[in-house]
Amino acid sequence: MRFDIKALQDEGGVIALSLDAASEIDARHQAESQGLTILAIRQKLALSGLFARRNGRFPLVLFSQELLALLDAGLNLVEAIETLAEKEQRTDTRKLLDQLIHSLYEGQTFSVALQQFPEAFPPLYVSTVRASEKTGGLSEAITRYVAYQSQLDVVRKKLVSASIYPVILMVVGGLVTLFLMVYVVPKFSSIYEDMGGDLPWMSQLLISWGKLLEAHGSVMLAGAIIAVTLFFYGVTRTATKRWVGEKLWQIPLIGERMKIYQLARFYRTVGMLLRGGIPVVTALDMVSGLLAPALHASLQNAIALVREGRSLSASMETHALTTPVSLRMLRVGERTGDMGEMMERIAAFYDEEMARWVDWFTKLFEPLLMAVIGLIIGMIVVLMYMPIFELAGSIQ
Repeated sequence: MRFDIKALQDEGGVIALSLDAASEIDARHQAESQGLTILAIRQKLALSGLFARRNGRFPLVLFSQELLALLDAGLNLVEAIETLAEKEQRTDTRKLLDQLIHSLYEGQTFSVALQQFPEAFPPLYVSTVRASEKTGGLSEAITRYVAYQSQLDVVRKKLVSASIYPVILMVVGGLVTLFLMVYVVPKFSSIYEDMGGDLPWMSQLLISWGKLLEAHGSVMLAGAIIAVTLFFYGVTRTATKRWVGEKLWQIPLIGERMKIYQLARFYRTVGMLLRGGIPVVTALDMVSGLLAPALHASLQNAIALVREGRSLSASMETHALTTPVSLRMLRVGERTGDMGEMMERIAAFYDEEMARWVDWFTKLFEPLLMAVIGLIIGMIVVLMYMPIFELAGSIQ
């Protein structure tokens, strides 16, 4: 990552510079080692920086799996991280691991060292490690997190794979439609215009479209490029995503499925934290940010009820954060005292329900999408050939 720094030199001058660093803390250390007093620091958000940051994302799951293998082989924590740093090829990742090792040699705990790099280690990971430090079960904590992340990746991959074919259909259908309207239709319009005579209204429509493209083709192309650019820019904005999400929540069928997906991730995360030894109220507070805004207020109200002494199942039921199945399973977990495992079972049940719904929806949506695309292309083709049919009928 690249950081823009404004700093004060020893002789009193103010300079601006850019540094490559694994984190903001690393950038501060680099600047201070040059004898500079930092006045302001911010991460560079240029497009190239965004792509570089995305491509250089810290491989947390791979790091956890390799660390777990080394710990199980008998290495201590510092030796394991040093081994990972020695084999690492990417500069940013090696710098981050070197900073971790330096913090551990200073006597900091592993969780405190991880907390210095929030862009690489999310709060859930840090909290899981911190809870394991009290019990001495670091390997078990890392194993739980890897399993948790793997389950989330499985659900995400199912959703992505289910959307690939419809997206391909829409792209291909759009390109075919664009080719017909931009190239084929104007050719037909020029033929009809040369024929002259009293043409049917379909022919008049084709001729008007052809003349419009011929006269203002470059302007329309520039407008289309600007419109597509603005569309993709708007789609990537956080406010736009929030607005679209709020509208989707208002659609009964889609909103209910989105709620199930949110609850599945919520229950799985809380279950992992509870099994790691984190108290239930603390776990609920930690995962509140995972829920959509439509459910965030309900969770805060449920947490308030739990603090007042109400049971977790009753609090969640009061604020519509359960389904009939999950409510019964929560009550069983309260009776047996194994709430963490029960929440993970609820998440697994929700994941299976989501998988069945996605499979049903794709089987229904794909034929409908093909029919709509075929209808649009068919209408354009009929629009092109109808004047010929009408002229042929008039000649006969």
